[in-house]
Formats: sequence, structure tokens, C-alpha cells
Amino acid sequence: MPSVPTLSTPRLRLRGFTAHDLDTWAAVCADAEVMQHIGAGGPVGRDVAWRHLALYLGQWAMRGYGVWAVELRAERRLIGSVGVLHPEGWPGMELSWLLARDAWGQGYAREAALAARSFSRDALGVGELISLIRPENARSIKLAETLGAVNTGPIDFMGASALRYLHPAAAPVAGRQGG
Repeated sequence: MPSVPTLSTPRLRLRGFTAHDLDTWAAVCADAEVMQHIGAGGPVGRDVAWRHLALYLGQWAMRGYGVWAVELRAERRLIGSVGVLHPEGWPGMELSWLLARDAWGQGYAREAALAARSFSRDALGVGELISLIRPENARSIKLAETLGAVNTGPIDFMGASALRYLHPAAAPVAGRQGG
């Protein structure tokens, strides 16, 4: 099984998930506000959070790329996930992100997504990336656009409407300074 590479940014460490992350990840997934635009649009239990971790690790094993755990470097505290999500039946290779609510508004999602996208393209040769975002998820829409992604229109995804954002190969990034 290929190991999950570790990436570092000025404030974050992207690493593989471990069994020790389950309690923290389950708490993130139990937050109704965090999960309101994910999947069926509501919090999920510990059992589903465990399946998320299995999916993320399984993708690394089966596809050679996947989703990282995102932690604050200084605190070594898990705050979310970022990476390329592409389970069977998905409409493309998705650059995805999900952060705990206390990590919102600090530029962590942008910092992590840029690192994940760059590594996926440069080191793994991943081509076209998309982000699937519910139309009411203004925060993720803003991030996708900041990353240079372009809205290519709505699609039906998991029984509801989603916007398909395409990340061009040489996407310009708005507001490069700061994080």
C-alpha cells in the first residue's frame, strides 16, 4: 500500500488520517453547520465518520491519491480534510475541503487546497479537477473562485443540485498574499 505523503505549508500539515483521528473527525461530522452542505445536508454519526476515514485511506491505496487530514502545525490539532476525492461513480476528480467550524474564516481552507492541488498536479500528474458545491454554500463558492475555478453549471449530484467548478490547469489564484 502506498504511503500518504505529508505536506507542510506555513501554518498547516497535511498528512494521512489515522485511527486516532476518529474522535475529532466524528465531532466535525456531528456539527450540523459544518455538514449542512455535505452529502444529504446534515450531521452524520460516528459510524459514517469512520467510513469517511476508510474511504480517504482506501483511495490512497487504490488510486495513489486521496484526501489528507489537515492539522495546525503549531498545535498538531486536526481541523479538517482536503484533497482529491474520486470514489467510484463520482463525476470527476474532486478537489474537496471540509474544516471544523472553529477553523473557518482564517484562510486555512485556501492554504490547504492550494497545497493539495499543487501536489496532486505536480507530483502525481492529476489532470482536470472539479469541485462540487451546493448552490447555497457561499463560503465554498468564494473559495473555489479564489482558487481560480470556473462555474461550469449545475449538475444533479447525490439527489440534489450542485454547481460544478472546474479548476483549470494553470488557475490564477486571487489574493496570493496572506492565507
